[in-house]
Amino acid sequence: MNEIHRVCARFHAALELIGARWTGAILRAVFTGSHRYAQIKLAVPGLSDTMLASRLRTLESEGLVERTVLASSPVQVEYHLTEKGLDLAPVLDAMIAWSHKWIPLPEGVPANADHLAANRDIQR
Repeated sequence: MNEIHRVCARFHAALELIGARWTGAILRAVFTGSHRYAQIKLAVPGLSDTMLASRLRTLESEGLVERTVLASSPVQVEYHLTEKGLDLAPVLDAMIAWSHKWIPLPEGVPANADHLAANRDIQR
């Protein structure tokens, strides 16, 4: 008989945090450095303003993303990953590799699209 491993509470909380809809894509977009809200929104097709704002607030409250208000006119806001957020790099790298092995391209995406090059080596 196979033994079923009990789910660790920390693992479950982490999976719920980074596995929430849109969160992984937002984190992936922010891994390229500091970004303004509009840049993040453009990087994640289909993401609504309401959802982006909500996810950024959650990521900020969990200590994965830091929001910086720039002293400029007009005022600008940038988001960047904290050390805690940057520690997710190997997790996202593994997810990217797994997805390229097991997840078929969505309908309408050209088969010759260079997704590996676009997603290779998350910048730290």
